[in-house]
Amino acid sequence: MTEIINSQPDMTVIGTAADPLVARDLIKATHPDVLTLDVEMPRMDGLEFLEKLMRLRPMPVVMVSSLTERGSEIALRALELGAIDFVTKPRLGVRDGLLNYTELIAGKVRTAAAARLLPARHAISAKAAPELQEALLRSPLLSTEKLIIIGASTGGTEAIREVLQPLPPDSPAVLIAQHMPAGFTKSFAQRLDGLCRIGVKEAEQGERVLPGHAYIAPGGYHLSLGRSGANYVAQVDQAPPVNRHRPSIDVLFDSVARHAGKNAIGMILTGMGRDGAEGLLRMRQAGAHTLAQDEASCVVFGMPREAIALGAVDEVAPLAEMCRRVMAHLRTFGARANRV
Repeated sequence: MTEIINSQPDMTVIGTAADPLVARDLIKATHPDVLTLDVEMPRMDGLEFLEKLMRLRPMPVVMVSSLTERGSEIALRALELGAIDFVTKPRLGVRDGLLNYTELIAGKVRTAAAARLLPARHAISAKAAPELQEALLRSPLLSTEKLIIIGASTGGTEAIREVLQPLPPDSPAVLIAQHMPAGFTKSFAQRLDGLCRIGVKEAEQGERVLPGHAYIAPGGYHLSLGRSGANYVAQVDQAPPVNRHRPSIDVLFDSVARHAGKNAIGMILTGMGRDGAEGLLRMRQAGAHTLAQDEASCVVFGMPREAIALGAVDEVAPLAEMCRRVMAHLRTFGARANRV
């Protein structure tokens, strides 16, 4: 890690620590811009240290996690506690593997240095707290043809949770492309499924897309929308990366523009880069209603900024308002349809 970071022209390692107690003293002495934090360490595990750090001395943190089921669950918990992002250790040949990840690791550290630190938003089970949905359940929704489509990257796991948690059980189907490596999206979907009133799962090739469910692009696969007769279906493949990403948000948005048109609501959330901006524009041109998360509530404003600059966005809203804006649009759409 030291070799990778010091090889970059715009970053330098100013300290290394073998355990969190040493790290605590080094942070006080050196005031780093970014901390890379291993999950597994002696004397105090990384999550416990992260929780204390974000409470007492908040700073940008990139977690280093094992590519295992437990590692993915811990990485997601770290993001909930306020970490900006995570990288995975290769299973074998750790040093050589990390050297191959130079661009990835440097990019994540660079993004973390520029990221906005936001207050931790602790997840509350929507299934255990139905009052969260009370305001959204006052009128029925037309959900058979309507779709909610979400694209996100850095900071997106917690942003997606905030959008999905208030959705009522009769919500339109939701399709999600979140930049995340293979092996982590299953845990992400399971975590959301336990917190939301709608069902949440990894998308599977050819499955029918149904109201009351959210489908997350599996890590390492593109997710797109298809048709089978009158039904929407999920399409999952390993075509080459688009905008250096797989899953790519543009791939999902483009397919929705082709197959759903005005029946879709597109949403671009926090993230670095421009993936999704052109796809969201094509969705809007096809008649979809489009939203972008505002700068103040983004961890990284890159993707929403690019979409806004392209003229791809109907509404810019704080994260806390995104679900409410979607519901308001659905009710307006439903009222118009009922009058017809």
